Order: sequence, then C-alpha cells, then structure tokens
Amino acid sequence: MSQAPIALEDRQSDGGRLFSPSAGRNKADIAAALSEVLPKGAAVLEIGSGTGEHGIEAVNLRPDLHWQFSDPNPESRTSQAAWAAHSTYDFAASLALDMSDAASCLQLSSPYDAIFSANMIHIAPISALHGLAGLAAELVKTNGKMLLYGPFLTGETTAPSNLDFDASLKRRNPSWGVRDLAAVKHIFAKQGFNNVRLRDMPKNNFFLDLSRG
Repeated sequence: MSQAPIALEDRQSDGGRLFSPSAGRNKADIAAALSEVLPKGAAVLEIGSGTGEHGIEAVNLRPDLHWQFSDPNPESRTSQAAWAAHSTYDFAASLALDMSDAASCLQLSSPYDAIFSANMIHIAPISALHGLAGLAAELVKTNGKMLLYGPFLTGETTAPSNLDFDASLKRRNPSWGVRDLAAVKHIFAKQGFNNVRLRDMPKNNFFLDLSRG
C-alpha cells in the first residue's frame, strides 16, 4: 500500500536525492548513538527511512554495518536509491514496508541484529506502532535491539515543545500524535523487549534502546 509523502517540512532535491532539514540537524547525533550500541557487522533494518540521510550517515560512520532501507512512500524510496547511488557503500534496494499493512512485511525472513526507526511512530496511526513491535518480535535476533528516535510524552516532565508538536500533529491527522513513552515501552514489553535504555537527545528528542530480557 503506497502513501502520499508525509514530510512535515520543505525538502530540497538534487539529482533525485531529497534533503530533510531535520535530518540535516540530527543525523550526526543519531549516527553516533547508533554506533555506540550496534555490534560490529550488524545487520540493521530501518523502518521509515525517509530521505535516506540517516542510513547514509550511519554507514559513513560505521561502514561495517549492513543497512537495509525501507519506506511505504515511493518518493522516499527513490531518494534513498539516489543517495545510495552517490555512496561507495553497497546498499540493497529499498523495501516497500508499511507497518500498518502486515502483508507488506511478508517478504521479510532474514533475522536482523537491530531494527531502527526515526520519527515514524508519531506520523502514523497507532497500528503502525503495534505493527513495528510485532515485526521486531519476529525479525530481531535473540540478543538484538529495537531502536527508536524521536519525541515522546513523559508525563509531567514532557517538554512544552513536544506538547505543542503533539497538538499540531493531531490537528493535521487525528490518528497521529507524539506517543506516550510508558505506553510505547509497554507495547514492546508485551513482545519480549523488557530491557530499556533511554538517552536524552538534542531538541527534546530521545533515543530509546529496547532489547529482550
């Protein structure tokens, strides 16, 4: 099931490559966080790869990684392919995966050391979060990780900017919204991901590292 572009920002294009202002700001910090927790030679499935800049940044820092792009949006997959063509890294073709459409994931069978997703679960229905948790349970190796980056609601400590962002998302689409951190942890815990490490990131974002207990 293909989707229209879900960009919440204006993106520039060059030779098919899309440039995300937000990815430009956060990709180095995300790549550094990923580099710290991923084992050597890790196979990583990225869900909702967007422009492709996060994957490019990650393998530039860690060329030992085996990175798999995916996105339900054809324009995003085209951008990922264009970025891959400009890279010396050998990327496989991006996969058309939609976390709200279980049938799109039937093509997957190989286990991964980690699944990573940045800024996806708040611009998708809650079914996508449940789909992601189910996919992680099926595909992440026993000692592997589920890694999430983005904003979360954290009760009374929620940053005002994240509350404002949550309200703006819900005005755009009532099924969207910044997800409650405790609820997200519970959804993944039901799939066996009971070990949780939370890292503060710039601009009131978080890096959530989930693994099986």
